[in-house]
Amino acid sequence: MRTTSILIVVVAMVMYATSASATRCGDLMGHQLWHTTVEDGWEPIVNINDDHIQELGDWAVLEFNKHVNCTVKFNKVLSGRQKHVSGMNYELIIDVTHFGGEDGNYKAELYEQELTKKRQLLSFTKVK
Repeated sequence: MRTTSILIVVVAMVMYATSASATRCGDLMGHQLWHTTVEDGWEPIVNINDDHIQELGDWAVLEFNKHVNCTVKFNKVLSGRQKHVSGMNYELIIDVTHFGGEDGNYKAELYEQELTKKRQLLSFTKVK
C-alpha cells in the first residue's frame, strides 16, 4: 500500500512537471519591452568587467534557469549598454555554457532599481 501511494505521488509530480508551461533552451523568454537604440538614451557600459555588471549577468542567468527546461551556466558578460530611467535598464550580452558543454551567447534585458533592491528580467534571448 505504501509503495502504491509513493508511486501515485511520483506519477502526479511527473505529470505536473511535464504539463507546466516552460520555455525550451534557446527560446525567447519575455518580450522586447522597449526600443533599444543609442538615440533613445542608451550608452555603452564602459567597464564591462565591473563586479556589479558581472553579478547582474549571473543573476539574469539564474532567473532564466528558473523558467526553462534546461540549465545554462554563467561564464561572463561580454558587452552591454545601459539607460537611466527611474532605475537602470540594462542590455547585456552574456556568454553561457549549456548543460551539454556547448557555449552560446544570450542577450538579457533587465531592469534594476538599486535603492529598492528591485530587479526584473525583461527578456532573455539566444544571440545567433
